[in-house]
Amino acid sequence: MGGEQTVRFRFEAEVIHWRGPSPYFFAPIPEQHGDEIKKVAKFATYGWGVIPVEATIDGFMFATSLFPKGGSYLLPLKDDVRRQCNLTAGDSISASIAIHLRGR
Repeated sequence: MGGEQTVRFRFEAEVIHWRGPSPYFFAPIPEQHGDEIKKVAKFATYGWGVIPVEATIDGFMFATSLFPKGGSYLLPLKDDVRRQCNLTAGDSISASIAIHLRGR
């Protein structure tokens, strides 16, 4: 793999509310995409298993980082993303993700 490549995929998910010490909203990445992400993670991560991505929901594009969780990943949904897309826990979304890979 020379230069920079991009891995893209679409998925459906239900928004969840993480009620831990730092409450937050996420869209869980389906396991089959989690497996794809794991294959390219070392070419995209900047450490701690977090993977920077460009995500799009309802035409709203934003930059964030996927968090590893339970064999797959979580897509964080910041407050401005949730407001723009009118999302809350339990809502179904259709999202696309772009992961930019660095060369080997």
